[in-house]
Amino acid sequence: MSKLIKPTPTLTRRTLLGTAAAAAATPLLGRYAQAQSSEPIRIGFQVHRTGIGASYGRWYDRTTTAAVKRINDMGGINGRPVEIVAEDDGTDPKRGAEVVEKFATQHNCDIGFGTLFSHVVYGSAPRAGELKLPYFVVSEGHHVASGALNRWTMQPGITDVKSQVQAMAPFVANNLGKKVTMIYPDFAFGHDHRDYFSEAIEKQGGEVVAKIAIPPSETSFTKYFPKIPRDTEVIYHVMIGPAVLTFVKEMGEFFGPSKPEIFGFLDSLEAVDINSPGLEFLEGTYFWEGNPRYAQADQSSHDKMYREAVGVDENGASVSDAKDVSTYSHMFGCWETLNIIKRGMEAADYKGTDDRSNLIEAIEEMSDMPLSDDHPQGAKRFNGKTHQTFGHQYISKVDSGKLVLAHTSSIEDTLYEDEVDYTTQSF
Repeated sequence: MSKLIKPTPTLTRRTLLGTAAAAAATPLLGRYAQAQSSEPIRIGFQVHRTGIGASYGRWYDRTTTAAVKRINDMGGINGRPVEIVAEDDGTDPKRGAEVVEKFATQHNCDIGFGTLFSHVVYGSAPRAGELKLPYFVVSEGHHVASGALNRWTMQPGITDVKSQVQAMAPFVANNLGKKVTMIYPDFAFGHDHRDYFSEAIEKQGGEVVAKIAIPPSETSFTKYFPKIPRDTEVIYHVMIGPAVLTFVKEMGEFFGPSKPEIFGFLDSLEAVDINSPGLEFLEGTYFWEGNPRYAQADQSSHDKMYREAVGVDENGASVSDAKDVSTYSHMFGCWETLNIIKRGMEAADYKGTDDRSNLIEAIEEMSDMPLSDDHPQGAKRFNGKTHQTFGHQYISKVDSGKLVLAHTSSIEDTLYEDEVDYTTQSF
């Protein structure tokens, strides 16, 4: 079933500036009076409410709702309110394509937005291209920038795995070890980690001594750990789905106090309390974070504002339930992508579906995006040719049961050569 969110509309900044004199003379000037249409801009939100992505979907939903409220409180987009039309794709590629089609043919959505899991992106993006529906994914796979998709698909608000692991590899090699065993999920997202980290660590004089792929539906992991070679210096883990707590606990039980160095992507602990019983062995280990879960000592005003807006406390949990831990390393992508869509629609003077290609072209013209309330995770650099954004990456250390920031990469650390130029493709 679809879910409609219809926030209260107000004047845009553009409308306020353009009609200040009229507003002064006419105090009862109606909201959106200067907009060409007061009809809402309808954004189809493809959300993983069920399936292995449900914990992410729950927080993607909360973040999207908060971002849309902020946008509407500021006047909407081009003087029009934003309305979210949410559909559950079950974290399933086939259902994902069906949801995209519903956005275009049943719900009359202007754009599609929100997909996280890479196999669902792969299943959905081709249909978006066929329907000429602008499709903004909030994933991390290298699928967009690799050139595997189409001009209608963009990933402007969150970085991809290739850039992340490229920025992490020097830290791992220089501080933890050079013989690495990788444990990753056996689908596109995990394969990106496998391929691009292997390449990146070799450039640092290291090597991946074992690659252990685990089915995403797996619920017990002990049988995989004996496959780890004895000469492993570092275990690199990135797991996802509802069994991540089991994975991390069983890894601790297997190694006990004689564990090698451990470097994980926080995907392995998204929506999981790091102080859960059985996770004590993580003390002193390191994690990549897309956005630091714990408010740091030098917390920016932008992160503080964002936490308050989405209802997350200084420990990364819901303000209403300390046991409800957020997916803080990923969900900022919804907030930032929606602000980019707003900026793009304003630049394109977007009025309706006939302007969809103009919207894509307007966003392709974007480049630097400074740290701000629109971009609270950090500054970004968007590449219009590859439809992919680049940004700072964070490495945190588990210290006294909290994740304490230990290293921040530069944007330059994450850049790589273009593999596609979508701007040369026709619409």
